[in-house]
Amino acid sequence: MEIIHYPHPTLRHNSKTIRRIDRELQSAVREMFELMYDARGIGLAANQVDLPLQMFILNVSGEPDNGEELVFVNPVVDQPKGSQVSEEGCLSIPGVHADVNRPSQVHIMAYDLAGNEIDMVVDGLLARVIQHEYDHLHGVLFVDRISDSAKKQIAQELEAFELEFNSLQLGKKIPDETAILKRLTEIESRYC
Repeated sequence: MEIIHYPHPTLRHNSKTIRRIDRELQSAVREMFELMYDARGIGLAANQVDLPLQMFILNVSGEPDNGEELVFVNPVVDQPKGSQVSEEGCLSIPGVHADVNRPSQVHIMAYDLAGNEIDMVVDGLLARVIQHEYDHLHGVLFVDRISDSAKKQIAQELEAFELEFNSLQLGKKIPDETAILKRLTEIESRYC
């Protein structure tokens, strides 16, 4: 398992509702936390590790022995309130940062890995991370939410990611879109 980078097609895939959780998926969540910490992140969505599933993890401390590790399965985010601009980055677009305007407070309903319901109203950094990861599950990246002028400022960096991705696909180090879609469909048939 590895964190995939922009413009990998799974990042734009609309993740599917999880209907079953097995040991393999629980193990994948543990590995997601390890990858997130290694990359010095605070949140990671399943599709960022090439899994087309409605699930994300986070720990706003960014440290394995600090803060609270949270897993959100089949989340629904609603009831946005307020507005706050803050800089965001993404483990799937490393090194790229830009200001994003998001609601300062949201309500989230989801399940943890044991099937327990999560029902919280959150604000601050936790609300921002939840919204960022929730966007991932619907194929939305933070760069889709920035101003046109900010998009112009990062255009060359995104183009470099696109060139690298195309080069890896041509070199057969990343499968083509047909093979990627076939793999995603197989995972969805197992869990969704």
